[in-house]
This record gives sequence, structure tokens and C-alpha cells, in this order.
Amino acid sequence: MYKYDFDTVYNRKGSGCFKADALKMLYGKEDLLSLWVADMDFAIAPEIQEAFQKKLEHPIFGYNFRMNSYYETIINWIERRYLWQVKRDWILNTPGIVTAINVAVVTLTKPWDGILVQMPVYDPFFEAVKKNGRKLLNNQLKLIKGRYEIDFEDLEQKLKQSKMFILCNPHNPVGRVWTKQELLSIGHLCRKHKVIVISDEIHADIIYSGHKFIAFSSLEDFSTFTISCYSPSKSFNLAGLCTSAIIIPDAKIRKRFNAYVQTMHLFLGNTFGIIALQTAYDKGDSWLEALVTYLQGNRDYLCDYIETHLHQLQMIKPEGTYLSWIDCRRLRLTDNELLNILVENGLALSMGSTYGKGGSRFVRLNFGTPKAKLSQACVNLESMFS
Repeated sequence: MYKYDFDTVYNRKGSGCFKADALKMLYGKEDLLSLWVADMDFAIAPEIQEAFQKKLEHPIFGYNFRMNSYYETIINWIERRYLWQVKRDWILNTPGIVTAINVAVVTLTKPWDGILVQMPVYDPFFEAVKKNGRKLLNNQLKLIKGRYEIDFEDLEQKLKQSKMFILCNPHNPVGRVWTKQELLSIGHLCRKHKVIVISDEIHADIIYSGHKFIAFSSLEDFSTFTISCYSPSKSFNLAGLCTSAIIIPDAKIRKRFNAYVQTMHLFLGNTFGIIALQTAYDKGDSWLEALVTYLQGNRDYLCDYIETHLHQLQMIKPEGTYLSWIDCRRLRLTDNELLNILVENGLALSMGSTYGKGGSRFVRLNFGTPKAKLSQACVNLESMFS
């Protein structure tokens, strides 16, 4: 049995780490607590480290080939964790989910087609729409009594103008884990208006007590018009290995998507990414369970600290993900003023304005970090008001 360690603080500076080594470029200072990008500060599971060491014993790294066992691993993981039975030929591979979203936009829509997102949302969603010459539509999420809700009346009106809907479940950055009834309502409207759904479910494995993740495609016939996107990069802290599994049950959608993937040679993959996915999904359940327990403790600590010591702020308590969404509007600062005061107090956080309409004067704080660093971040936040 392994003893999993989430308390060790690692120095990531100088390791070619975007989270640590891009601070000067992005924030103008290097000596900051870096809690911005969705990249945890924990060592990967020892089972994955051992698999890497074993691979290194074979000193050749040519083109890789995904064995049947790789696909069986994905099928078993999805069935075991999400209660959805997928087939081998539904599974395609891309270097990441953002890549898959862009491929879907290019291959399944035409210039100026409407594509719907729900802001505030992970910014590559709407960048994929705008940079590929499509029309961006927004079903604005509503913050009601400290919890984000979907405006279904507006959703239907926007779906009438859309060819595609990019769903984020669990939602980044607001932390909602959509309920079965919410997903059913979304699916019924998308089916009614013949809208293709891209469901980004990258945070599916980080769900907190009282909430349940449901794979959108596992409901009714929703898989017939949905592309479901999975990756171990968030759950197992493997973002640098650029590996994802894209599930497309509908043969016509899959053929169009895959033709572009093949043309652009996006399927090749990373040798260590393939090993990491298979090891994580075959042997990583215990590590993941320990991780979620630790993250829930961090989430609760941060929320309690803000409620007790920082009355000017309000944390929207996430139901999933390791990302906290903090409302700073009571400070009456502009986004630039808020950024400057955070940096002055030694913090590099993600500015809410990055995530589109409804994000201004919010910040996103990544609490996927050792408790000692999170505690220091809380002290730094409090120093803003001293």
C-alpha cells in the first residue's frame, strides 16, 4: 500500500513550468504565490511514476501505437466511474480537449454559424468560436443566492440560432456540477433544435460530497448528437503529457471529425501520455480518492477563511473541480486595480474577466496545492485589507 503525500511543497521554478516560470511575463513579477492556471502542485501518483521508470528501461522512443488494452482501459474507466458503456470504435485521440473543440468547430460547423457557450466560462471555448470565424452566442449563467443557475428560457432562444453548444460539466470556473435534471433539460432542448453538443468533462473525477457527476451522453439518446471529452490531465495532474480521449458515438459526426484529425496527424500522441492515461485509469483509483479528500479539505478551509476573515469577498463554493471562484465586487475596484493589488500582495490568480461576460471583478484561485501554500495565500489575501 502506498502512502500518498499532498503536503510536500515542491519548488517548480526553473523546471520549464508554465505556472511558475511564466510569472514575470504574465504578472510582471516572479516572487508570487502562483495559484492561477489549472495545474496542481502535487507529485503524480507513485503508480504512474513507476510505470514511467519501467518504460525508461526500454531505450527506444519511436512512433507509438495504442494497444487494445489502452482502449479497454478507457472503456472500463468510463463504465466504472460514469456508468456509461462506450464502444471501442467510438474512441478517438487528440493531444487535448481544446484541440478537440477546435477540430469540432472547424469540421462540424460553417463560417458564421452560431455556437453557444455559457459565460463566465473557460476562455478557450469562446476563443475557438471567434478565431475560427463562427458567431459567438452566450447563455449567461445567473448567480442566485451564491449558486450559479442556467437561464433555460434564454438557452432555448439561443439554441434556435445555434449549430453547436459547448457544455462544461463540471463547470470551469464557477464550479457547478450540473444535476441530472439540468442535463436532461439541456439535452431535450439541443435535440429539439438539432444542435451538436461538445461536452467537456475533464473535471469529472473531482466531485465533492453531496454532488454527483453524470456523463451527458449517458442520458437517453444524447450520445447521438454529442462529442464527450475526457482526459487524466486534471484529475491526475498530467496536463503536460497532452493526452485525451474523445468519445463520438454517431458515425457521421465521428467520420467528419476523424478525417481532420487524420489529415493533421493529431492522433499520434505522446508515449508517456499514453502510459500515464492507462496507468491512471487502471491503478489510480486510490490515489484519486485520497486527492479528492485532500482537495475538499482545502476547499472548506479556504471557504471558511474567507467567510471568517475576509467579509469583503464571497467565495462561490465549488461542487467540483479544484478551482474557487471568488466575488470581489464589494471592493469596488476595476479589474486592473484588483490585479495590481493582488500582485502587490504576492498573489498570482486568474482574473475573472478572462472568462467573458459576468467574470469582471471576480478571481479564480486554484486550491490544488499543499495546505501550507494555501494558508499563505489566505494570509496574503488578508493583507490586502490591512
